[in-house]
Amino acid sequence: MNFQNQNPTTPPPFYGQRSVVDQTNAVLKRVYVRMFLGLLISAFCAVGVASSPAALNFIFGNQLVYWGMFIAMIAMAWTIPARINKMSTGTCLMLFAIFSALMGCSLASIFVIYSLGSIASTFFITAGLFGVMSIYGYFTKSDLSKMGTFLSMALIGLIIASIVNIFLASSGLGWIISFAGVIIFTGLTAWDTQQIKQLAAMNLEPSMADKLATIGALNLYLDFINLFLFLLRFLGGSRD
Repeated sequence: MNFQNQNPTTPPPFYGQRSVVDQTNAVLKRVYVRMFLGLLISAFCAVGVASSPAALNFIFGNQLVYWGMFIAMIAMAWTIPARINKMSTGTCLMLFAIFSALMGCSLASIFVIYSLGSIASTFFITAGLFGVMSIYGYFTKSDLSKMGTFLSMALIGLIIASIVNIFLASSGLGWIISFAGVIIFTGLTAWDTQQIKQLAAMNLEPSMADKLATIGALNLYLDFINLFLFLLRFLGGSRD
């Protein structure tokens, strides 16, 4: 997120600290509302695709469609933050909604592999863990930037290991990757929350504050989804 070039101005003295707190909380409220809406869109799309054999076959039975969706999601995850200063707030929201829908379609396979009960229980466990870490990221006085840098580097290693394991198909390495994924995205949840809070405290113009809310929602959405998927590998029970 490139907000450094916005040259935020210092609020007038009579605003006081209360104004900064109110401004920060207002942005964070939009962040969590949009994140929730993103998860809701993903859930509806996942259930819709999973309940339609034709849709399942179209997405997962066609490599071109499946990988096309995957590439489109990567492109949007890169484009939204990179071009945040050039896009309108409406465009940011639209891309986030499309991204959430594509993610939901790609997640439909979990309803074929895992039981509904294990998916539901894992979701609530993820929500609890995510909530605790997000609260910690908001209230902690510690600077989490060093931890965030380390976790970002670890995430790159996790991605490389996951690609390698596609070819190795090692169950042992798969478990290690899943365990590392839970640790990494648990920590990233706290770090991303702290980053969003710090940026929200700047005296941003309304349009930039709204864009920040969308980018923040996207970051936390990805933390939640990845944490859920890695936990599901540990806690998910097969439908068989």
